[in-house]
Amino acid sequence: MLMLISPAKTLDNTPPPEGIPCTQPELLADSAALMPTLRELSPQQLSQLMKISDTLAILNAGRFDSWQPPFTSSNAKQAVLTFMGDVYEGLGAQQMNQDELLWLQDRLRILSGLYGVLRPLDLMQPYRLEMGTRLANARGHNLYAFWGDIITDTINRRLAQDTDPVLINLASEEYFKSVKRQAINAAIITPVFQDKKNGQYKIISFYAKRARGLMVRWALKHKIEQAQDLRRFDSEGYAFDAVASSELEWVFRRDSAGGL
Repeated sequence: MLMLISPAKTLDNTPPPEGIPCTQPELLADSAALMPTLRELSPQQLSQLMKISDTLAILNAGRFDSWQPPFTSSNAKQAVLTFMGDVYEGLGAQQMNQDELLWLQDRLRILSGLYGVLRPLDLMQPYRLEMGTRLANARGHNLYAFWGDIITDTINRRLAQDTDPVLINLASEEYFKSVKRQAINAAIITPVFQDKKNGQYKIISFYAKRARGLMVRWALKHKIEQAQDLRRFDSEGYAFDAVASSELEWVFRRDSAGGL
């Protein structure tokens, strides 16, 4: 079983605890090939392209200019400890010990506009580049064209290590579009998280994102190896709804949450 999540816009660049292992991104050569295109863009062009403020555009132009392998513990940080936001608050990697992080390293992948596919302990230098960005490049008119089959092939290599491979899609639609579904050599299961509001069950973005991280954390804590066992997921009041679910789309619902 392999789980996929999206990255986050907000980053934590404080130094990680000492002794946490690290690895190099598998697709770093592709990231480096993309960098000249990014460095050609002025802060004003970045602001328009990414629809971000001038301040953020200046920050990220500087990040692209200073981006430079090799990555070390002094100039980069493990991905799962760098990304912040709703998914990562639910995941809570900052509170995990080394054995737990190593468990994630084998069973979790983070999709990325710049790095393609990241393992949790892969070192990364800070950036902002959403997968849906329409960045014209040498390989095509956007990042989906740039990554082509590379992300799918990388995921398939990892899935080939499992006897009965299953891909758990906890990524956003924007990021999962970088995966060529028909070419994945595994069943793809997509959990859906719904909360009850005004008498109806709905996907509420904040809670759904957090729940994706909660599911990864729950799988870790219960050492889940078989996808079917994820149906027992019950963090923060969610429960599997067999009636609302289909074979490959599993619906988890709860009746109450803060603020609803």
